[in-house]
Amino acid sequence: MDYIVGFLIATAIGLTGVGAGTITAPVLMLFFHLSPAVAVGTALTYSAVVKLAVLPVYFTRKQIHWRILALLCAGGIPGVLAGVYLIGSLSGRNHDNVLYFVLGATILLTASYSLYRAVKNRLFGTSRDRAKWLPPIAAFIGTEVGFSSAGAGALGSLALLNLTRLAPAEVVGTDVVFGLVLSLIGGGFHFFSGHYDAVLLPHFIMGGIAGALVGANLSAILPPRPLRVGLAVWLASLGVQLCWKAIA
Repeated sequence: MDYIVGFLIATAIGLTGVGAGTITAPVLMLFFHLSPAVAVGTALTYSAVVKLAVLPVYFTRKQIHWRILALLCAGGIPGVLAGVYLIGSLSGRNHDNVLYFVLGATILLTASYSLYRAVKNRLFGTSRDRAKWLPPIAAFIGTEVGFSSAGAGALGSLALLNLTRLAPAEVVGTDVVFGLVLSLIGGGFHFFSGHYDAVLLPHFIMGGIAGALVGANLSAILPPRPLRVGLAVWLASLGVQLCWKAIA
């Protein structure tokens, strides 16, 4: 079952572009009953491996804008370190209810934004280059990723579309690599802090690598919009369940 779940999540990522952390963390908490800190650490490590598996695609297609990536990393790396410290501090003090609520709210908001974009089918864009604002915004995104494992995909693409003049393909490639950097750093710190499930993680990764490759190929055939809508609705329901778990 673990392999199948990892495969299905990675396939959904390849088909819809929804971040691995956004899907994986709530699944681990709600269905595998992991604590928030362990679920986030497992999700970030899984996310890093899955994105590494499909990284060559973006290199060969030249979809990465290196200057913009550097600006994102300048703010995102300190941010993800702050997020890792924050969740570790709260977890150590047994504030799991706070973590469940914050994680649930984050996932609910991210899913709602994804649903809005999918339904409206808008392409946010700008004719001006305001990339100088990327580091502080990326710091917030990094903190969100380090704390909840969610947000790099949706929030990162929103920032790039509104603050740069990158083509859509470059937005996708640059944002995926930015998410990979955050996942590697955040997942690494969680991993060495012991915030991961040693049984589930390798099973998820083995299924996830295969799923990522399948999803990347299917994305060229299947229409992504209906899948994004369905997945966003499902994620929103998971966010509500986590919030309810916190207050019940």
